[in-house]
Amino acid sequence: MSNVGETMALAVCSDKNMGSGITIWDPKTGETLLHIPTCASPSYGLISLRNEFLVASQTRKEGSVGGGSMFVWSLSKPQSPLRSYPLEPIGPLASTKDGVYLAGGAHSGNIHLWEVGSGKLLKLWSGHHKPIKFILFSWDDSFLITGSADGMIFVWSMISLLDVELVGSAQPILYSLMEHKSSLTGLITMSGYSMSMIISSSLDGSLKFWDLMSGMIRGTQAHVEGITEIVLHPTEQFLFSGTVDGKIFASRLEFGLDNCITIKESQLFASTGHKGAITALAFSLMDLVSASEDCTVCIWDINSQMIIQKLEHKKGRITNLVAVPRSSLLISTSNRKRVLKQFDKYPQPANLSTSTIPLFPSSRPLGENPNLIGFTSAGSLNQQIFDMKTEGTSAAIQMKVDTRLQSRMWASRMTKQVMEMNNHLQSQLLDMMQTRLFPKKRKDQRDRVARTREKHPLSFH
Repeated sequence: MSNVGETMALAVCSDKNMGSGITIWDPKTGETLLHIPTCASPSYGLISLRNEFLVASQTRKEGSVGGGSMFVWSLSKPQSPLRSYPLEPIGPLASTKDGVYLAGGAHSGNIHLWEVGSGKLLKLWSGHHKPIKFILFSWDDSFLITGSADGMIFVWSMISLLDVELVGSAQPILYSLMEHKSSLTGLITMSGYSMSMIISSSLDGSLKFWDLMSGMIRGTQAHVEGITEIVLHPTEQFLFSGTVDGKIFASRLEFGLDNCITIKESQLFASTGHKGAITALAFSLMDLVSASEDCTVCIWDINSQMIIQKLEHKKGRITNLVAVPRSSLLISTSNRKRVLKQFDKYPQPANLSTSTIPLFPSSRPLGENPNLIGFTSAGSLNQQIFDMKTEGTSAAIQMKVDTRLQSRMWASRMTKQVMEMNNHLQSQLLDMMQTRLFPKKRKDQRDRVARTREKHPLSFH
């Protein structure tokens, strides 16, 4: 995270061709601070890692049948990128806030998870049946959230993904969200005031707000225009939505009863800034930045709703907007202690097979082994629901209800388990830090507790 008041720079790139590269602008003056000549990245394929590096997945050339590639540049010395070559083309990228883990989604639906420091590919598994369009971590990095071209959203527990004993492509999904009827165009998370939320948008014009812990819908909004991009204001009180006709809408969010989100106010924020569909939205500190198919970038003052700066990108439509601290461009490489390594192609141990995705608990009785949870694949579940609709019997309807109840119970159990493990790990970490920093104080506390127990043994029973 950047410090308040820190000057920002804006990195932009296109997916047109490798020669278009990355341009880094001063958003206030429009001055080009830096140009990286070789990059063509798909939407959400360019990210800032620890405010020290730019990581970009590369658009595969038409007709190419080979694997993909990812480039990493040091922001202070971007001339020589570190090149990695995964087994397949990677689309969207995401990293944890501390920069320890990097995740990538593939056109095949596979999900890759790397350890950044070592470059080791920790997991590679079949996540979706359609191309992955979005991949991101929750605000506390406890969950990995993925969205695909068919509108499906899956939530994965990082604790389970990092479990070295859990191998194979069948990684447990915490739950799935299947309410959108067309392709996803936006997926973001918010911490909220009392709960964590997922916000998703679709070409069908719908906005949906989900409870991150339970997967329940907490609010919806419908737009007449198809939504192409969404972004949250840094205060998380306003949501900005870009549309297919180049308009931008601003909505004020408010938590209501039962932790539901309501759109308190929604108004047209901008209608004349762009002449094409909005392709990217971002914030540079408190200023809104928008990009369009018309190859222009607008920087907006939120209060006046006026354009501060308008820039042209003649190298193709912009697919990525990334704000980075301007100071990152000036830090000498001699002061950088962390050096990245190439990202591996193969997981260690290899854990990609042809098995199907686990989605819901099966109806198999658990009495034979209460510690064993069975799963059914997404394909078999869809076939089961299709068969039930065809039959139209009361037994079929009851079976459908039972399956949904079982899935909710399983999701609740998994959520509770994950939260308990998180709390336990955090408690252990705090104890270790206190022991190392204040060893004498901890010894004195233990001595006092021991003496108190000797004097008042019943009070500790």
